[in-house]
Amino acid sequence: MIKEIVRPSSVVEIQDLARQQAKLAVRGGGSKPALQPASTGGVLVDMTGLAGMLEYQPDEFTFTAWAGSRVEEIQRALGERGQFMPFDPLLVERGATLGGTVASGLSGPGRYRYGGLRDFVLGVKFVDGMGNLVHSGGKVVKNAAGFDLSKFMVGSLGRYGVLVELSVKVFPQPAEYATLRVEFAAVAEALAALTRLASAPLELFALDLEAHDGGCALMARLGGLPESLPARLERLQILAATNGERLHAEAFSYLEGDAEAEVWRSMREFTWVPPGYSLVKAPLTPRRVLPLDEQLAAYGALRRYSAGANLAWIAWPGPIESLHALLKEKALSGLAVFGSLGQPTLGVTVGDAFARRVKSALDPQGKFG
Repeated sequence: MIKEIVRPSSVVEIQDLARQQAKLAVRGGGSKPALQPASTGGVLVDMTGLAGMLEYQPDEFTFTAWAGSRVEEIQRALGERGQFMPFDPLLVERGATLGGTVASGLSGPGRYRYGGLRDFVLGVKFVDGMGNLVHSGGKVVKNAAGFDLSKFMVGSLGRYGVLVELSVKVFPQPAEYATLRVEFAAVAEALAALTRLASAPLELFALDLEAHDGGCALMARLGGLPESLPARLERLQILAATNGERLHAEAFSYLEGDAEAEVWRSMREFTWVPPGYSLVKAPLTPRRVLPLDEQLAAYGALRRYSAGANLAWIAWPGPIESLHALLKEKALSGLAVFGSLGQPTLGVTVGDAFARRVKSALDPQGKFG
């Protein structure tokens, strides 16, 4: 059991906790239940007391904020200057914090066009297991010296220390978006169309598949000037159906405005995941989608394939141990985002030896889970 929950309001308080406590766990906004600490017998550090923007330089397209800052509030401040975090932060409406977003390493559909979260973290400050305040990276884009711990902390799940401050790169926000949705009779057909779009010289902002009973939907998102979007959508439609598929006109739909925004909001907030289901992220490649999808469908799982089908989001209805075994059989790794507390990593593990070496340097007494 967690013996105590503390909500520090300064870095010094966190350093004192790291020096005085035998076991520590860290929580942000609680938006990712399966990543919340289970029974540690130690102190739970609630980071929401350390929140707010420290520095914002719109002309440099960078900002620095406390780790406990709500992503929603940061997005609002960026939006006022026509800027955004293009890796599409997830679970913003559920209260995701900046530190929790980085520690989980999760990116949304926008990573297809711009790259993932790791590409946007410029620098971090964190408290290690000995109570030291560690600086890595910086606050500017042109910054490279020594081992880049700031990138290593992306996806670290709180194993090496407590993130307290982060510097992030941002981009100008597109004036408008539009999405082409195409319904196919089978996942294989949708995957073939996705491959054609992915290999064409297009500036797609997102490219996802939504598998469902009776077929699969392909969704390709564009962004830019409003006057350029209609012609680009028509080009997408031609490419999506140029391999002999007999697609009726009803198979195609153009989405704009609120309806278009809602499609991608649902993806980012996982409103499509039924209550009681576990949600697992599993990196893969497009050619591994079909054999995996057949087995997932047999189990009754809901599936979304994001980032050009290089990432699977699996809503799993049964015991998580069954999915763990399936991923291991397929030589895939997984990370549980929704589900029971405990061990969030599933399937095969990668990079353990190197991670242990880093942990022995940053947390030699094993204070963090």
